[in-house]
Amino acid sequence: MTATLVWFARHELRLAWRELMSMLTAGRRTRGWMAAIGVAVFLALMHGVAWLVVRGVPAPGIHPDLGVLIAVTSAMLLSGSAMLSQAMENVTRAFYTRSDLELILSSPAPVQHLFAVRIGATALSTGAMSLLIAAPFIDVLAWRDGWFWLGAYGAIGALALFTTALAVLFTFVLFRAIGPKRTRFVAQVAAAIVGAGFVIGIQIAAMLSTGTLSRTAFLRSAFVRSHAPGLYSLFWWPARAALGDGFCLAVLIAVSIAFFFLMTFSASPRFAGCALAAGSIGRGGASASPSGRAFHATTQAAALRRKEWLLLLRDPWLMSQSLMQLLYLLPPALLLSRNFGFAGHASAICVPVLIMAAGQLAGGLAWLTISGEDAPDLVASAPISMRRITWAKIEAVMETIAIVFAPFVLALGFASLRAALVAALGVLVAAAASTLIQLCFRTQARRSQFRRRQVSSRIATFAEAFSSIAWAATAALAAVGTFVAIVPAIIALGILLGVRLLRPPQAASSSAAA
Repeated sequence: MTATLVWFARHELRLAWRELMSMLTAGRRTRGWMAAIGVAVFLALMHGVAWLVVRGVPAPGIHPDLGVLIAVTSAMLLSGSAMLSQAMENVTRAFYTRSDLELILSSPAPVQHLFAVRIGATALSTGAMSLLIAAPFIDVLAWRDGWFWLGAYGAIGALALFTTALAVLFTFVLFRAIGPKRTRFVAQVAAAIVGAGFVIGIQIAAMLSTGTLSRTAFLRSAFVRSHAPGLYSLFWWPARAALGDGFCLAVLIAVSIAFFFLMTFSASPRFAGCALAAGSIGRGGASASPSGRAFHATTQAAALRRKEWLLLLRDPWLMSQSLMQLLYLLPPALLLSRNFGFAGHASAICVPVLIMAAGQLAGGLAWLTISGEDAPDLVASAPISMRRITWAKIEAVMETIAIVFAPFVLALGFASLRAALVAALGVLVAAAASTLIQLCFRTQARRSQFRRRQVSSRIATFAEAFSSIAWAATAALAAVGTFVAIVPAIIALGILLGVRLLRPPQAASSSAAA
């Protein structure tokens, strides 16, 4: 038994290490040392950012007050929601995208050992991703205030175990309740909602109580303090554990470990059948169209656009990751509904948020349509030029962006016609810029690699982000009527010019042919 667990653990660690190196080096072994330098620089910068953030925050001391407990608890809830979202996604992906399941399940090794190790690997990766962001802040606080902040490491580890157990329970219940076909989509959508739910919820609560989207102002408000539990309530035990209270930390770790092992040992033997059923669904693809559906003649461009829309709608991984971006539009939408006729306050927040979201969403859609083609040879053999194929893909992206953001722009028009026009133009320009960046760095890949599309070109990844930020700043300044908007617009155009100059030769030739 021990030998089997060790073998599976080594197998999972080997696969995880290969995937990590692939993401850091984009599949090029010669970039290993550059990746190591990049990680070191990132950690150093994060420690610097942590110092700038916490240097003005007073030390909580041995006996924290209610404000400190509220702040630490909200941080743990934010981290916990992100962990739960990641764990749900990882557990679901282990069923639908792992191609080695049938091979391992056909071996004489006990299947419960395999899934026990994979559940443990999920907990490890979930905790590691959270520590990557939280560790610099914990280190700086421990160096500044005292060693008691190191208890946050134990609290994050316990939180990773607890959220992974919850993800296993949720996925297993879904399999039993709605079947593997629906679980694939429902679990991914639920993961997106959980990941963004706390941030969106606290922003909406802040807006309803304070009239702003400031989470800090809301957490410090009298409304939160008056409705918070008492200072010595059990509700604050996780926060006290993160603040170094030994007894609370021991209880939190013990409860998390017990729940994790309970779910692991009870669910692992039952996951084999779920995995086999999920594997057949994951490789089966979309079901064929009903034979009785009539075929309607249409133009080549319309057929290509329809094909891209159908593929986008059928992709559950895209739906879940795009849904998280769209969910962040809910607070601005609520702000608009409460500020009809008050242009300044609504446009100052909503215009840049809409444009940032449009640029990021368009970048993901453009990668899928332009680079993420699963049947490039089949498309290339069609009796239509590559230029028309590329334009059809671009049109599909731009029309999708227009459909998604049109309601927000129309709602903004009730507050300010000028802000609505600026937002509409900014959404289209930001989306076009992100599409152009993906076109300049187009690389052939499969749609299943959407989660790791950033490894194809880090230049494209950063350019897409900075371009969206620059166009958002341009629109925000233009909405208030200042000529300073020319400055970020020039920066955005400079980013696009730099992208065009730095694009790979093969992408340049492909763009010229298109």
